[in-house]
Amino acid sequence: MKTTIVKLEDSVGKVLFHDVTRITKAGKFKGTLFKRGHLIQKKDLPKLRKIGREHIYVLELGPDELQEEDGAAKLASLITGTNLRKAKPTEGNVAIISDTNGILKIDVERLDKINEIDGLGIATQHKDRLINSDEKVAVAKVFPLTIKKDQINRATQICENGGPIINVIPLKKMNIGLIITGNEVYHGLIKDEFGPVMKKKIKKLGSTVTKIVFAPDNPKQIVDEILKLKNEGVDLIIATGGMAVDPDDVTLRSALEAKANVEKYGAPVQPGFMFMISYLNNTPLLGIPACAMFYDTTILDLVLPRILAGEKLTRKDITSLAHGGLCLKCKKCTFPICPFGRG
Repeated sequence: MKTTIVKLEDSVGKVLFHDVTRITKAGKFKGTLFKRGHLIQKKDLPKLRKIGREHIYVLELGPDELQEEDGAAKLASLITGTNLRKAKPTEGNVAIISDTNGILKIDVERLDKINEIDGLGIATQHKDRLINSDEKVAVAKVFPLTIKKDQINRATQICENGGPIINVIPLKKMNIGLIITGNEVYHGLIKDEFGPVMKKKIKKLGSTVTKIVFAPDNPKQIVDEILKLKNEGVDLIIATGGMAVDPDDVTLRSALEAKANVEKYGAPVQPGFMFMISYLNNTPLLGIPACAMFYDTTILDLVLPRILAGEKLTRKDITSLAHGGLCLKCKKCTFPICPFGRG
């Protein structure tokens, strides 16, 4: 790369090699003052001086080099997988945007390897979180004004072994069966408050509660309802309540008697310690503790979107929620823009 530094007063008629950024305090403005390729005019000089510019670069690329935005665009193409699109380069950055509502999947090990390459940077959101359509999930960046093609080739080799490192798995529209357990609801002593909460949460995620049944604290009747829903072909069964350690809490026992494979009972998440995930063949059967009726945000908000994306969650998936699994129960909940579930 051949670099010439030109005084601002001598720069009229020269072409900018990179975006010029203007930043003001207190978050009022941060953006591009002049784009790459802009032909500097005399009227531009006061604006450039106001942002502290007294010189500009005039650069000539070598055959083994790329300009920063061209390098960032190539890097973004390497890492962008399914259900994602790339924005136009700006200020040496290329944003990666989701095309759908879904779960963000990131190969963190390979992400780290690329970020070890001098001159390249990729910033992402946390993996395994629910992403909305048109949401920015990552930004690819080249730090210097130019980057050696060899640096990009190293990133290419990392991505060739396993494909793009960032993908979004879309949510499916599932039919869900609810089993509301508890003598107090079954016998009409109190009004069911679990059903409406669950229906609202599930509807927001694009799926449907196709059937709600009620069962007393009787393992045989709960097993019967589980197997009926399974035979009716629902995609997911959720049993509410009965997850604690009292004698009348029999949901776990019922899942075992229904021959479900209990992947994990008890989760290192608060609210949600007494959560259960199990499978009847390939049909997920969840046991949801009463906290999901009381709190707006619980373990269910961490696992349900992933199940609706078709993931088969394992014991390890649940135990890995421990780091970041403590909800701070803020006066004003800002989930998912908060630390909960972001280990």
